[in-house]
Amino acid sequence: MKLNRLIWLLALIAVVGCTNKQKEAPGEQTTLSGLKRSDFRSVVNGDSTDLYVLTNANGMEVTLTNYGGRIVSVMVPDREGNLKDVVLGFDNIDDYVNVDNNFGATIGRYGNRIANGKITVEGVEYQLPQNNFGHTLHGGPEGFDKKVFHAVQPDSQTVVFTYLSKDGEAGFPGNLDVKVTVTLTDDNAIDLQYEATTDKETVVNLTNHSYFNLSGDPTQSVLDHLLSINADQFTPVDSTFMTTGAIEKVDGTPMDFRTATAIGERINNYDYEQLKNGDGYDHNWVLNTNGDISQVAATVYSPVTGIQLDVYTNEPGIQVYSGNFLDGSVTGKKGITYQKRAAVCLETQKYPDSPNKPDWPSPYLKPGEKYTSRCIYKFSVQ
Repeated sequence: MKLNRLIWLLALIAVVGCTNKQKEAPGEQTTLSGLKRSDFRSVVNGDSTDLYVLTNANGMEVTLTNYGGRIVSVMVPDREGNLKDVVLGFDNIDDYVNVDNNFGATIGRYGNRIANGKITVEGVEYQLPQNNFGHTLHGGPEGFDKKVFHAVQPDSQTVVFTYLSKDGEAGFPGNLDVKVTVTLTDDNAIDLQYEATTDKETVVNLTNHSYFNLSGDPTQSVLDHLLSINADQFTPVDSTFMTTGAIEKVDGTPMDFRTATAIGERINNYDYEQLKNGDGYDHNWVLNTNGDISQVAATVYSPVTGIQLDVYTNEPGIQVYSGNFLDGSVTGKKGITYQKRAAVCLETQKYPDSPNKPDWPSPYLKPGEKYTSRCIYKFSVQ
């Protein structure tokens, strides 16, 4: 009888142990990129954060967090079939919160810069927080990259982020309802679809700020990556990185990427004023695509891995930023320190400071209208 009772107790302990392991397992599962979901589960400003994992039929994996509506990792196959993580970021939520960064973030209300932090809406001037050479950059110091989005994952290939930016947040007028749908397609593309509505006229310009290094090794720079941009023109900037209002041709300049050219081939030609002003590439190109999302807006290719990224958008512009302000002060995933030009950003958008340049594509949104924007990052191997 005592033996039977002992066996029963051991069996009960085993069952309870297995049950506890099952409860803990979802938080301890490691993604293909080496991330643990439990490292992203926290409470930030009273809202819960988490890690969301998308996978497709080809074995590609994308992870995201609802803190800032961010892409955390992107695992894609190289020419040998080995999976590489091709975006910069952190492996825990604390670093995203405590280290000043915009890795992979949804940027808003207004991506890029607004001159002197001033906009005029319906005849009223609004002063926005100034956080970059006297200008407002990426919605100010408390932009969408610092907000916790509500997240729903309806299936293994989709996550939907929503956020209500209240009237007066960061100085912007109107209650802005934002929805970002991120889909990992079976042709190895990340499809980002943005929507927004407002109850008062406002400005909006949403984009994604992923830092790409297609070698999968961010200890190496992206200067060997081949870049092509489907644009005959760009918007020059002054020494404070603000657009001057001019639109200039790329012909005969280091801004001409109509033919695939290594990012590093001309980047240090500071005799060319625009590269000096931008400390490299940090400019908006005027796309030839005219909002046709079926046309390639830009392409980046790593000769090391054979991984190619094609960008499609219905927006009129794309900001290409060559990681000029990375300086070795930030340590990311796998303990890697991010040095200057360790990544390239490809931000589809309205032109910088469009609210103050009436001749440029309008960023204004009125009640009863719906803002829509779309960006597709499609990966392949060449």
